[in-house]
Amino acid sequence: MYLNDRYQRVLIKNKYSKHCFSEWEKVKHGDPQGSILGPLFYLLYINDLPGIINGISKPTIFADDISIIFIHSNLSDFKDEINIVIEKISEWFQSNSLMLNFNKTHFIQFMAKPKLAIDIHISCKVNPINNTCSINFLGLTLDNTQSWKTLIDQLSPKLNSASYIIRSLRSVISTKNLRTIYFLYVHSIIAYGIICWGNSPYSSNIVKLQKRAIRIIMIASNRVSCHELFKKLTFFHSIHSTHCYYYCL
Repeated sequence: MYLNDRYQRVLIKNKYSKHCFSEWEKVKHGDPQGSILGPLFYLLYINDLPGIINGISKPTIFADDISIIFIHSNLSDFKDEINIVIEKISEWFQSNSLMLNFNKTHFIQFMAKPKLAIDIHISCKVNPINNTCSINFLGLTLDNTQSWKTLIDQLSPKLNSASYIIRSLRSVISTKNLRTIYFLYVHSIIAYGIICWGNSPYSSNIVKLQKRAIRIIMIASNRVSCHELFKKLTFFHSIHSTHCYYYCL
């Protein structure tokens, strides 16, 4: 059988001494890491999890990332529903021989203004769940005020590095190749999730960095308008145009 009679051991590589091996031990739970059937088995294994909390909360599952959304206008009921869901999840984990990783489990409150935050402390059994102001969700950093400032602050250094790469290569490769590098290191970063953060008031910082990269490719000064430069490179005029394009799709 596919899951029966499998063994594994741990190998520790050390360049200063001989490799160390553990003894072979039989795999009693799970399936081989990296296997083709692994994701399917995982989905089958957690298939009943959303059902036990679906009436109280809104679970969102993507691969092995599970997010649970709570919405309620009454503060007392809001806290009660959170406690009920945490208790149900704890029982589900215990009955399925799993453990909750508290280092990767966080609680975040979404609000219009920071002063509207509610003082809530959540714990599972005796383990507290960390209350955070921002969290990574499928490669996008969400902040509790939904301003996207944290995400944009993270994108800015990446785009600065991309501009440096383009500037360094400008004298040795053609404009056509620079255009390809732009799509690899600038456009790919800007386009991911732009439908979410494209309308942020902080997105103007990304527009400036995008225009800087375009001016470097075209060897243009900072005073030159990028409108015609975008046309020459057959780009969208700015990230806002890109945002509209993805929205229409």
